[in-house]
Amino acid sequence: MRRHSTLPIHAALIAISFLMLLPVYWVVKTSITGDNIFAWPPSFLPRNPHLFYYVDVWYAIPFALYFLNSVIVSAIAIIGNLIFNAMAGYALTRAFTGKRLVLMLFISCMMVPFQTTIIPAYLITGRLGLLNTHLGLALPLLSTIICIFVFKASFDAVPRSLIDAARIDGLSDLRILMRVMMPLAKPAIATNVILAFIWSWNNFLWPLIITRDESMQTLPLGLARFLSIHEDTTGALYAFCVMVLAPGIVVFLMAQKEFVRGLTSGATKG
Repeated sequence: MRRHSTLPIHAALIAISFLMLLPVYWVVKTSITGDNIFAWPPSFLPRNPHLFYYVDVWYAIPFALYFLNSVIVSAIAIIGNLIFNAMAGYALTRAFTGKRLVLMLFISCMMVPFQTTIIPAYLITGRLGLLNTHLGLALPLLSTIICIFVFKASFDAVPRSLIDAARIDGLSDLRILMRVMMPLAKPAIATNVILAFIWSWNNFLWPLIITRDESMQTLPLGLARFLSIHEDTTGALYAFCVMVLAPGIVVFLMAQKEFVRGLTSGATKG
C-alpha cells in the first residue's frame, strides 16, 4: 500500500527531471550536430554527430587562456571562502557582546544586490592596485555570507563537550578550528567549494568591469567575445556553452552528497 502511495511522487519527480534535463540535452546535441534549433519537426536523436565545432572554438579564440584564468580565479575564491568563512562561522558560534547585531547586519547585507556596491568595490580594488589581476577578479567572492552561515550551522552541530575537552588540552581557538571543527565539517567544506566555484566560474559583470586586456579575461567574457566576432555560430556557440558548463557539473557531481549534507547541517543537532 505504501509503495503505491509513492508512485505519483516518483512519477512527478521523473517528469520534472526530464523537463529540467531536456534543455541540457538539446545544447549537447546541437553542439555535435549544428542543427537548426528552430527546425520543425525537431530531431530528438543526433544525426551525423561530430566534434568539429569544439575544435573550431578551441582555435577561433584563446580558449585555453580564458580557461586558465577562470581556473585561477576560482581557485583563489575557493581558498578565500574556506579560510574566511570558516573563521567567521566559528566566531559566530561563540558568545560575545553584540552577536545579535552582527547576525542582523549579515542578514541585512544578504538583501543588498551586488550591483549596488559595485562602484565602491571597484574603487577599493583600484586603491589596492588589483585591477586587471587574478586576485582582483576573485576579490568580491573571497567571502560570502551564505557560506558563513553554512559553516556556522555545521559548527553549531558539534557537541560542546568536544570543544571544552580540546580547550582543556590547551588548544587555542585557531587550533580548535583547524583540528577539531574543520575535520567534522566536510559537508560544509564541500558546500563552500561548490558554491564558490560556481559563482566565480560563471561571474560576468565583475570581470567585465575590472579587466583591461584580453589576457585576463575569463570564460564568460570569452563567450561574449566569441559571439561578437562570429555571426553564424549555432553549433560552435553550443559547443562553447558545453565546454563552459562541463567543469561546474563535474565538480557538483563529485561532491553532491556532501553538498546536500552541508545545506541541511544544523537542521538536527546531536
